Amino acid sequence: MSASHRPGFHLAIPVDDLAAARRFYGEVLGLPQGRDSDHWIDWDLHGHQLVTHLVPGATGPAGRSEVDEHRVPVPHFGLILPADEFHRLAQRLRDAQVEFVIEPYLRFPGQPGEQWTMFLHDPAGNALEFKSFADESQIFAR
Repeated sequence: MSASHRPGFHLAIPVDDLAAARRFYGEVLGLPQGRDSDHWIDWDLHGHQLVTHLVPGATGPAGRSEVDEHRVPVPHFGLILPADEFHRLAQRLRDAQVEFVIEPYLRFPGQPGEQWTMFLHDPAGNALEFKSFADESQIFAR
């Protein structure tokens, strides 16, 4: 199935500060903003609907899981990007002085599913992963 035929997803996440969410998702990540209220903001996450909902006391990831000798935050969400977009985003995050949970690196080199990946937190502690496969047919490779 080509990317243009994939169904869109809707994801709602908690944030404890809408102004900080607006800066991070709108300015740092560069996502176009959709509708909003005093309690939530819709974001266009490459054609998918991401909603940041104001939840006082929102907390971050529940824990960590071992993947390729790194402890990744769980739960997390993100996007699979073309390589050039992945590297542009990594530089944009560095320029914004975003602290990485796991710095951009090549995971599983020379193996099925080889991919670039990086992890970070938004201001509310939600974990995000962005990745890029040299060959998208390898996304589910074993």
